[in-house]
Amino acid sequence: MDQLKIGIIREGKTPPDERVPLAPEQVAAMMKEYPQVEWVVESSPIRRFKDEEYANLGVSVVTDLSDCDVLMGVKEVPKDQLIPGKTYFFFSHTIKKQPYNRDLLRKIMADKIRLIDYECLTNDKGRRLIGFGRYAGIVGAYNGLLAYGKRHGLYDLKPAWKCEDRAEMEGELAKVKFDPANPPKMVLTGNGRVAHGAMEILSALSIKKVSADDFLTQSYDEAVYCQLRVTDYNKRKDGGEGSTAEFFEHPDLYTDDFMRFAQVSDLYFACHFWKDGSPYLFTREQAKSSDFKIEVVADISCDIDGPVASTLRPSTIADPLYGYLAESETETDWNNPAGITVMAVDNLPCELPKDASRDFGQEFIQNILPALLGDDPTSIIDRATITQDGELTSYYSYLADYVA
Repeated sequence: MDQLKIGIIREGKTPPDERVPLAPEQVAAMMKEYPQVEWVVESSPIRRFKDEEYANLGVSVVTDLSDCDVLMGVKEVPKDQLIPGKTYFFFSHTIKKQPYNRDLLRKIMADKIRLIDYECLTNDKGRRLIGFGRYAGIVGAYNGLLAYGKRHGLYDLKPAWKCEDRAEMEGELAKVKFDPANPPKMVLTGNGRVAHGAMEILSALSIKKVSADDFLTQSYDEAVYCQLRVTDYNKRKDGGEGSTAEFFEHPDLYTDDFMRFAQVSDLYFACHFWKDGSPYLFTREQAKSSDFKIEVVADISCDIDGPVASTLRPSTIADPLYGYLAESETETDWNNPAGITVMAVDNLPCELPKDASRDFGQEFIQNILPALLGDDPTSIIDRATITQDGELTSYYSYLADYVA
């Protein structure tokens, strides 16, 4: 293909995000591998990788990106920072008709920008090819363990965001010591990137994984966890045999079946995908039951006022914990023994921006860059293109009433 110039933009959204789509050594490697592509990085005081880390590897650091063909960021680009006529990659948060980004999408169309949304980059079976979900799981599981240690006064972990990188954070895990007389039983919902990221942390602690049946019926003299699939925590209303495929197609045929796990769990990692119309995991009424035993909820999926009753609001990286009083359905202090301790940070990968960026960049190089450079037999780029030449593409025509 012809010469292409790609620029990595400075993140403009507030609060600032320290992540990047590609780490310095990844850009340097791409410069060697694809000599027909020119790479530049917009100067930024915000990102965790400093300008000189790019410059030291021979990457041009610039203040003007107007001569680039493709611009790559992470979060939404503020409307006044958009450059008309360019191709942009970022998470636009528009495909579910999010009201707070309606004007952004209108401006993108008015400026005849080609918008390619990372969230929409999928293979021909609809599976996402890139994302920060793995690091949401990694940091979320760490934060859940941090919360459990604080609640019980057992150990005190350094917050992930105060660690230089994942290696330092995992070094902190040596402090995790459970009460041998009362080791926790942990339950995890989900089977995607987020869940597998969380399980990397549980694996680093050598916490034993057990089956759902054993988890429900056995006692253990060590900490254990079980991973639940959707058919473990949902059941068909008619009592028939359920399946994962049917659940995702027809969630209305199902009702929740999580309470049996809530009766025997101490710590819950919520790593599942949930959509409107699916059964809740546990309701406010169920949380009031004397049988409900969960003390700490690490809601990594973080659907507000939705399937996990204790998640009243997102928490923040600086202040990650709050409490939920089931009886009054209100917030309380995180360490109130009568409440559930909740961790609901909604931007978890930002706590380890260097590691999360490298992981994301590796997926971009492996799964997306060849398609962008013209080797795209399954139309990965087309399917993720929301707007082009001032119009919505056919894949996203359903957004017409949203931008009208």
